[in-house]
Amino acid sequence: MMNFGDPTKTSPSPYDRTNRILHRVCAITEAADAERAMLYTEAHKMFGGNGGSQIITNAKILNYILDNITINIYPDELIVGEMGAPARCSPFFPEFSFDWIVDELNNSPWYNRKTDIFACSDQTKADLLSIAEYWEGKNLKDHVVNNYLTQEEIKGSSLGGRPIFMPNLYVYGGVGHTCLDYETILNEGYSGLKRMIVEQLEAIDDFTTLANLKKREFYTAALISLEAASKFFRRYAACARAKAAAETNPDEKKILQQIAENCDWVSENKPKGYWDALQLYHLASNITMIESNGHSITYANFDQVLYPFYEKDMKEGKITKSFVAQCMESFYVKIHELRKLRDEETATLNSEVGIGGPCLVVGGQKADGSDATNDLTYLAIEAHNHTCLPDPWFACQWNDAAPWEIKVKMVEAIKIGTGQPKLFNIEGIIPTELAKGISLEDARTCTMVGCVELDVPGKEYGAHDLCYYSLPKAMELALNGGQCIDCSPNCPRFSICVGAGKTLGPNTGSLATAKNIDEVKDSYRQQMKYWCDRMVSCMNCVEEAHKDLKPLPFLSGMNKCAIENGVDLTAGGAKYNFSGPQGVGPATVGDSLINIQKIVFEDKRITGEQFLDCLRKDWKGYEEIYQLANSDRIPHFGNDNDEADAYSVFASECYFEFINGRENVRGGKYAAGLYSVSANVGIGMIQAATPDGRKAYEAVSNCIGAVNTMAGNHDVNGPTAMCNSAAKYDHQKAGNGTLLNIRFTPNSVSGKEGTKNMIGFIHSYFHQNPLHIQFHIQNVETLIDAQLHPENYKGLLVRVAGYSAYFTRLSKALQDDLIHRNAFDEI
Repeated sequence: MMNFGDPTKTSPSPYDRTNRILHRVCAITEAADAERAMLYTEAHKMFGGNGGSQIITNAKILNYILDNITINIYPDELIVGEMGAPARCSPFFPEFSFDWIVDELNNSPWYNRKTDIFACSDQTKADLLSIAEYWEGKNLKDHVVNNYLTQEEIKGSSLGGRPIFMPNLYVYGGVGHTCLDYETILNEGYSGLKRMIVEQLEAIDDFTTLANLKKREFYTAALISLEAASKFFRRYAACARAKAAAETNPDEKKILQQIAENCDWVSENKPKGYWDALQLYHLASNITMIESNGHSITYANFDQVLYPFYEKDMKEGKITKSFVAQCMESFYVKIHELRKLRDEETATLNSEVGIGGPCLVVGGQKADGSDATNDLTYLAIEAHNHTCLPDPWFACQWNDAAPWEIKVKMVEAIKIGTGQPKLFNIEGIIPTELAKGISLEDARTCTMVGCVELDVPGKEYGAHDLCYYSLPKAMELALNGGQCIDCSPNCPRFSICVGAGKTLGPNTGSLATAKNIDEVKDSYRQQMKYWCDRMVSCMNCVEEAHKDLKPLPFLSGMNKCAIENGVDLTAGGAKYNFSGPQGVGPATVGDSLINIQKIVFEDKRITGEQFLDCLRKDWKGYEEIYQLANSDRIPHFGNDNDEADAYSVFASECYFEFINGRENVRGGKYAAGLYSVSANVGIGMIQAATPDGRKAYEAVSNCIGAVNTMAGNHDVNGPTAMCNSAAKYDHQKAGNGTLLNIRFTPNSVSGKEGTKNMIGFIHSYFHQNPLHIQFHIQNVETLIDAQLHPENYKGLLVRVAGYSAYFTRLSKALQDDLIHRNAFDEI
């Protein structure tokens, strides 16, 4: 197990350089930084609003920022580069949204939050407020709300309604959730990318068509952006040379001189070896995050992409494994330096995610189906063990054909207790990708972005994590004639909803009048279709706004598919174009349905009207029913009981039916996901009591796991039963991913026997063709003590959902949710 103490004092790495970097970075207070916002505003005033090409305008703005943004190189670094703000500081992106910045600065400043806290200097506050008026009506969020959406779409969203769906990430920020075409970037270099673009541009001999004019705009913008990046790299080279000139330690001077040479070389050329390949990998990713604040920029198939450069250097004797490891650990800490400040509502849905979604993926298969394990797979796992950070979000693809030794390595890393790595089942992923229309070769090379989303590197623009959709809210409206169970005049929508003689959703029936469970299920199904229709309409509007206002010429200019098509990725330039919203809380719906079936229709303990009254009163006066609803006298999801599991599967199937295959604005299709991240807590905070035994405003069920209410856990038959239930979901219909959390106590997996048992457990689950599993190895008692004495547990990492975070920094509600999840004491 890892040391839970202060990460500024612990030394997990065998390398002194890594430990010095860790101590320095972990001691930095997270803060807001206004420089990017100010530069963007200056550039927008110069280049925007003139009626010209939006994509060329965006390229010119990026060029201005990269020419002028402050850059830093810190002590001991082997890999350099920031994302438009100093280490552990968050830049701002006024082009996406700004009203929340003004509101929170004036009313609930970030330094006063209970979680996701950021310091903010008086100068930063003054700078941000000075540009507020300029951005009124000019940012993407204002355009979406004022010009794209109707009240019918807004009423069910978090943009002013009583939310069934939450599009916050893509309304308040960029799309992100993608993987750079690292293979093309590293194999071509920037000069090669520019040459590819020029060749495509010169091949167009007719500019009388709109399509070719648009291609010319795209290629022009891409060239501006790539040249801006080359200049940015050379700025880091100059900075490194200046640092080297002032350095008195000869070893450090030599390192800085080599960093300068690396940055200079990869500003145009294909990397010569491992060190400069990793440098290019990092800087290209960072500029993508300066161009747009969409999170979950993935470091895909990290071991496979970098291996040719590593292999070449090792054969030529230019590097050692020790040096490779230190570069990798420096890179990991650089990822942890990246921060993002989100509006408070989004932060609640994604508590303490940091930069958000920097998923680094190793293992899996090659395009020919052979195992992809190599030296870097092992070294990447060791680098995580040596840094013990929540970033990068570390993922391993589990392949049956992989060596036993790498499986041991993965499991031993999990047992350290950081909640990482998360594991993905390539044998289940391939049929899921094939079902989406992806070729077999591309499916084999699939990677993960963000939490659990599936993505083909360099060929897909998936708009993953597009929106959270609350299945329990649809159930609530289905039970109560389209009206919220906790409806009251205090609701901000009351005057235009019930107060005006209307309901939030359509009246599809009521539990009070339902004659059997089939009528209840039909009502749920109707509500699901109604709200899925509105979510798709809303998100298509949001994606259209991104295409119109925030095309991404730098990201697209590094993508082979976009270059060949002459189309920006936001407009459909990728080979595969998906949109991936995720359904939240299927087990809450499933256990609600079986409780209704048993309590109302079979045993007739109370009537449907009385059950509604029970929910309105939050179970007060119905304590006996509350205990029954949470007891094993009624079978529940998570216990490998086919009758109970069928209801949760039904809840998910409705979602799949009304999402999968819908058309998006980029010429692609919607692909549903089934996971919540930490949004099950935020969604629960606005959710009335539900028939599964959950009280009002408690968290709904987590991802594809069982219900865990304050009264107890519904999965009572052990981890194998829980996994067997989870495997009954049709994972091949969940093209945007599924997520299963399992917690074991440390004693249950201790020693070599514990490792062997865990590997067997994983094999058993993965042979049922699910997509993912992740483990939290921790005692409940430790979490409770950490909640009471946070000063003793500053370094305690826990698995939240698709990511790990420091437990003591999480909200009380999320801490409680983690504490109440089942902890199995045997496999």
